[in-house]
Parts: sequence; structure tokens; C-alpha cells
Amino acid sequence: MIRFAFLVPILMLLLSGCGPMSAQNPSGAYRPVNAVAEGEAANLLLKGADVVAYFTQGAYQPGKPEFSSRHEGIDLRFASAEHQALFERDPAKYLPQFGGYCANGIAYGIPWGGDADTWKIIDGKLYIFGGQASKDAFELDEANNLALAKQYWTDEIAGRNSFVQRVKRLALRVPHYQSGEELANAVAAARNAEADAEADAGAAR
Repeated sequence: MIRFAFLVPILMLLLSGCGPMSAQNPSGAYRPVNAVAEGEAANLLLKGADVVAYFTQGAYQPGKPEFSSRHEGIDLRFASAEHQALFERDPAKYLPQFGGYCANGIAYGIPWGGDADTWKIIDGKLYIFGGQASKDAFELDEANNLALAKQYWTDEIAGRNSFVQRVKRLALRVPHYQSGEELANAVAAARNAEADAEADAGAAR
């Protein structure tokens, strides 16, 4: 309770930032989202990354303002008219999961971060991560982390205010919370164990 009370002024400060709050919390069903306001685009998803390119090109590609769509209150950009048409035929196929926030953060109930150039397609769905370190940590136990992320997204985050949820879960951390340093240490330990196993296998040949 003390920690949460301490964060109340921070929450009020965050809520006073109308631009970012509005960008991340549009009026449509697909919210909250990892979005920014840029020019005429009030809710630009992933800073304009082409969400179709992940599937068709297997790569991150920035979109262009001349190929734009608006869906469920969010703005999207595409690298080509072809990609724009593909999205408009089947938006659900291409939209990133968890509003484009870092999937590893969502596994802790925190809708925060998400870099368009760090991503993975799992079972035909697009997931965004807040950098390679976050992706590596998520992949340590991908099935469990994915299940946790889906649970927190459904139970606490989807349709709610991103800023309120963020402050809540930074103050009232989930039972399995690990700091960035702890996750980095876990990734390093896993890689060392893998290297040792490969060395042992090589010596046994």
C-alpha cells in the first residue's frame, strides 16, 4: 500500500500527458496499443511499421504515409499498396498481439515498450518485443510466458487504460516478477548450460 500511495502522484502526472495517453488508448475494440501521435495520425501503431511485411517479407519494414489505413481507432502504414490491400482484407491476420506492446512485459501485466524491429511469429500470430534482451528472456520458457501474457492481457489489460495498468503492475508486481538484471542472468545461465552440453556432446563423439 505504501508503494502504491507513493506512486499516486506519478500516476496523476502520467494521466496529465494527454497526447501519449490518447495515442495508446483509442476508442475502438483493439486497445490499448503501442502507438504514438504523428502528423495527422493520432494513433500510429508501432511508429508506422508495416505489419504485413512481417508475414510476406519475413522482415521489419517501415510503412509510408501514402499507404495508410485506419482500423478500430488506430492508424497503420504500409510499404506498398499491395500490403495495404492485404491488411484491409483481413486485419486480424496481421495485427500484432497484445496491442503491439512487448510480449515479455505483458507476461508481467505491464503494457509497456515494444520495438517494431524485434519480433517473432508464433503459431501464425505476430508478437513484438522491447529489444533482443526481452525476446531472449521470453524464449527461456516461451509456452509458459505466452500463457501468462494471454492471461494478463485478457484479465487485466484488454480494453483498459494502459497508463493505469502500467502504474498498477509496477507497484503491485506479479508473483513471478523478475527484474531486467535477473532475466539477463537467467539468459546467460541458459546459454552457458547449452554451451556446456554441446561441448560434452562433442567430447563424447
